[in-house]
Amino acid sequence: MKGRSVVLGSLQEREAAALVVDGVLEEIAIARSEGMAPGAICRALVDRQMKGQGGVFLRLPGGERGFLRQTSGLRPGQSILVQVTGHAEGDKAIPVATRLLFKRRYAIVTPDAPGLNISRSVRDPDEQARLRALAEAEMAAAPETLGLILRTAADGAESDEIREDIAAMRDLAVAVLGDREGPPELLVDGPGPHELAWRDWSHPAPDDWVEDPDAFARHGVLELIDALLVPEVRLQGGGSMIIEPTRALIAVDVNTGNDTSPAAGLKANLAAARDLPRQLRLRGLGGQVVVDFAPCPKKDRHILEQTLRAAFRADTVETTLAGWSPLGNFELQRKRDRQPLSEALA
Repeated sequence: MKGRSVVLGSLQEREAAALVVDGVLEEIAIARSEGMAPGAICRALVDRQMKGQGGVFLRLPGGERGFLRQTSGLRPGQSILVQVTGHAEGDKAIPVATRLLFKRRYAIVTPDAPGLNISRSVRDPDEQARLRALAEAEMAAAPETLGLILRTAADGAESDEIREDIAAMRDLAVAVLGDREGPPELLVDGPGPHELAWRDWSHPAPDDWVEDPDAFARHGVLELIDALLVPEVRLQGGGSMIIEPTRALIAVDVNTGNDTSPAAGLKANLAAARDLPRQLRLRGLGGQVVVDFAPCPKKDRHILEQTLRAAFRADTVETTLAGWSPLGNFELQRKRDRQPLSEALA
């Protein structure tokens, strides 16, 4: 499958979407069987503070528990608005934040973060001026506390479509912000896989847009998913990478394979570094990640670090690169923003 393809179908009788670029799976989204999806906005009640953990437990809709990393200005029983920011591991509480984002294809409305901003990827001065004029006109009547970000996808888009997105998110934000008081309640559901694909994967424009209940089988996506359910990843150049989740961390082991040349270690490590963000993202793995790279001279570590930083900089998931441990492993911390693929397909 050449080019950029968005495939909308179903998996295990649940809505699913995949982004495939030149035959390589770049993104996957599968509808949750239960619970709130990341991006959902709800009204919650403050339960109790967790001293030493820098946060509070919340009561969420449906009897769910949430955890908010904030303590100041909160009291038990207080009603607040929160947004689901990630996946709850095991029986842990759902991570939430009070910073709300109302996101659509072209526009993001940001409560309590006023200002009009345009994506830095929009470089043409005339286009910047057009988008700023649209933003100013649509946000003129909005509360001063609301801000707006026009996304990269707005570059060259029809003015009417941009206006529609801004107005929809502006009005939704005003309605939600005016509904703060009351028991726990889901106010805005998180995006489903097909909506997420339309919102986030349609820029740049796909070469192929496929929508069919059997699309995953017809277009080879099932085989690409199967490759993510085994620990071993074959790397360019003959090396391999083993990715194994444990309760405490994600262990990654890089091997050179049959290559015994002096440069084998660095070559395998660079290939692993380039593919690691994609593998973690598609497998839905987050938390602490420890990478045991193949042996290579210490003088080459700076090349490997540069490659790692460039690879994770281009990734969509928030990741902190901690660096080398005394034992020579590379450690990083990654946000759990989605359900692990193995759990979603269990």
